[in-house]
Amino acid sequence: MTDKISVLLVDDHAIARNGVRLMLGTAADISVDGEASNAVEAMERVAERKFDVALVDIKMPGKNGLDLLKCLRNEYPRMAVLILSTYSEEIYAVRALKLGASGYLTKDAPTSTLIEAVRKAAAGGKHVSPALLEKLASLVGGGATGDHENLSNRELEVLKMIAAGESLVRIGELLHLSPNTVTTYRSRILDKMGMASNAELTRYALEHGLI
Repeated sequence: MTDKISVLLVDDHAIARNGVRLMLGTAADISVDGEASNAVEAMERVAERKFDVALVDIKMPGKNGLDLLKCLRNEYPRMAVLILSTYSEEIYAVRALKLGASGYLTKDAPTSTLIEAVRKAAAGGKHVSPALLEKLASLVGGGATGDHENLSNRELEVLKMIAAGESLVRIGELLHLSPNTVTTYRSRILDKMGMASNAELTRYALEHGLI
């Protein structure tokens, strides 16, 4: 009998981890052997034992899932990392793949898709949905893409908060940045997006499903 695929779950919500564990538990060849609620705990778990696949949420306290993805790919390149998030593919999937993720799934993915993605990642492949595959093909072919793809991860984070109606002062508090730094981010975002106001940013965010 071959060894089971060893999985690490990284999500700050215990209920979400429980749900994923139950879904993966229906596959005889997959075993959830570790859990973490944030990036620090995740790095501790992978230092303690070997995992084949890490399933990582994006929104977590401290370092987010993309930051953790970068750390894991740098320090444990043999371990596959799948992003499992509430955010739509439109927002983060391309970024995650560029950073070395083995795939991107939303939390409403059916059990069969999740299991297939874990198996594919453990085998060295990548899980890509038809919609994401079409977007990647467009990028390779030089097709038009959303302007938010040109933003850094932190700039995208600030854009989403601005579009959600948060003040620059509040954004600074949430991201532990000075008001001046947030103002600088806003200026960069407007410049890269070719826009002149928060209203334009909000309209764009709504049209592209960023909020």
